[in-house]
Amino acid sequence: MHLRGRLLAALSAVASAVLLPLAAASPASASAPVQSCNETHQARIFFWAVACTQPGQPVIGAFGTWRNVPITFGSGGDAGSAQASNYLRMVPNTEGGMFANSIEVGLYAEKTGTTTSTYGPQWTELGNSGGRTKAITAGINPAVADNMNHTYMTVRQASGDQWDVLYDFNWVGSTTDQLKVPRGNSNRIDIGLEVMGPQLVTVPEIANRVQFMAENKAWSRAATADTAQVATLGICGQSKGLPSDPTAVYTAPYCFNTKLTDATKFTQWTVSKPGPTRAQASPLPPQSTGTLNGVDQKALSQCLATDPDTCLTSVPGLSACVQTAKVCNAAALQSAPRSSASAKDTPGEAADIGARAAASFGVAQNTLRVTTGTRAPGAAGTFGLSFQSPAAADTAVVTVESSAANHGLEKRGLTFQGLRATYSASTGQLLDACWGQLCRS
Repeated sequence: MHLRGRLLAALSAVASAVLLPLAAASPASASAPVQSCNETHQARIFFWAVACTQPGQPVIGAFGTWRNVPITFGSGGDAGSAQASNYLRMVPNTEGGMFANSIEVGLYAEKTGTTTSTYGPQWTELGNSGGRTKAITAGINPAVADNMNHTYMTVRQASGDQWDVLYDFNWVGSTTDQLKVPRGNSNRIDIGLEVMGPQLVTVPEIANRVQFMAENKAWSRAATADTAQVATLGICGQSKGLPSDPTAVYTAPYCFNTKLTDATKFTQWTVSKPGPTRAQASPLPPQSTGTLNGVDQKALSQCLATDPDTCLTSVPGLSACVQTAKVCNAAALQSAPRSSASAKDTPGEAADIGARAAASFGVAQNTLRVTTGTRAPGAAGTFGLSFQSPAAADTAVVTVESSAANHGLEKRGLTFQGLRATYSASTGQLLDACWGQLCRS
């Protein structure tokens, strides 16, 4: 069995109970979520450099922003053997502990061949009885390491227990299987870097800035005192604490650089995984004019280019727009084609994708049914969400299905029955996936 599958199978033995909505309310408290943050980020195949904050009051929105920097992979290793992601995670109901349901939205990269990799934003829902992942294919340079500021957000819907997900201030999807949040529950927000195959991955510095929205609809920063930090590879240059070798320190490629800025407010969590990177010029951001759903588009474009974490308060109408209209950024409504694989290395071949999916979900490859087909731009994709891509190459897809027990694309140690995943045949990019009962919802 794949190493990650063995790890998660072992963890699943202690996590066989299904999470249920919690009726009893617990009072919110302001304190650093050290235990829950460490419990969540403990798997030894994946490594994290994250900050977890628990503001001590009910949170109905989480907002993160950073520049989409180039993530590079070295030679060696099979397809899927190395991944890196920088994401914002909202845990609406912290009483579920390390197995709590959650929403992630962020930037994801994966090695797909000797010289190829995928790169782009996506969002994931970890639900009560399964999960789902959806690539974000619309927006400004969705598959390009453009070094531009991009924004990632999830906001609780006005009624019910579900959450909307927004990328660059435009709606890209909604959850369907999040737990009811007891009154007074102090939600948790995680932000930062996750890596698999650290010996193959280089991630330059990412400056993560995060805010939360309380029930009064105001955006705020959490207190540093309410924030826990986890770096499971160790900090570069820091002592390993080995009695046998007091001089031993953590060194690249098996270390992170991290820094939490500001002694009082959680202003910025800066992370990197050192290694050689190629300098890449930042293109000028697209400019828009006029007004969209009450938002001044020129002011928004300028804010995104210079100081995006202030946009929700400095751009008139933006905070109200993301809670109501949810389509607020005209420049990000355009779609950009995804880059194609080279002729000598085609990660979208069905056999390669089948092997990759088997490893990703922790199932035997002979349990998978792999089919090829087409998906027209704008056609409804998995979960009834619109698949948006103008590139003809992206209409060819490979779909992988299985009824086998699997761990999904998650790290909670749970086991689910059945899976489905669709990949671009031209690039190998994961377009959407589901596992467990969320494949049937």
